[in-house]
Amino acid sequence: MASTSPAEPAFTRKRNLALAAALVVSATLAILAAPWALATPALAFVFKPLATLCVIAYAAGRGRGEPARRWVLAGLWLSLAGDVALLWPKEGFLPGLVSFLLAHLAYLVAFTRVQRFAAWWPAFVAYALVAGLILARLWPGVPAALQVPVIAYVACLASMAAQAAVVWRRGDALDKRRSAVLAVGGALFVASDAILATNKFAGPVPMASLWILSSYWAAQWCIASWLAPKR
Repeated sequence: MASTSPAEPAFTRKRNLALAAALVVSATLAILAAPWALATPALAFVFKPLATLCVIAYAAGRGRGEPARRWVLAGLWLSLAGDVALLWPKEGFLPGLVSFLLAHLAYLVAFTRVQRFAAWWPAFVAYALVAGLILARLWPGVPAALQVPVIAYVACLASMAAQAAVVWRRGDALDKRRSAVLAVGGALFVASDAILATNKFAGPVPMASLWILSSYWAAQWCIASWLAPKR
């Protein structure tokens, strides 16, 4: 799971591996807090934020001097706020939605620091189609009060993922591996949120927490891995 480079110091590689292991353990325990698993919600209050903090610590050691770094870190901190809000699924849903919407906007700004917005239009067409399919599937179950926030959220999410694909398609050849990981992260975020929204608005998804949270933290790790490793 850790993205390392031969040029990275041994200490940095060990630190990244330790953070990856801590993320896997924290994510597993957070997922096991779901009702279909151990049914111990208290685990989520500790290990869900802790898992995201592991990703933040990983990202904080990367990308020194890069213009995108501050925006990636902002997106991760906003994601942490969203994670905490969603620990209360009903009362926290709208604050969580707003937090993650702002996180996607922060990521979008980060990605436009290296490539012009929508510089590769096929990515935006593809994700617009995906967004339309997701909304069509969910729309009958979305309450009227949430329709505008949900549309805004899906648009920001799809734009973030599409711009991640732009960075991969138009990026520097030397950074192709990291930009490819970024594009995967954007796609995983879309998948995670699509499952979450389906579970909330269209009907229960079996073992929803497993699919939502595993793809979510994988997406965040991929986005953090886009930042250049310390050398």
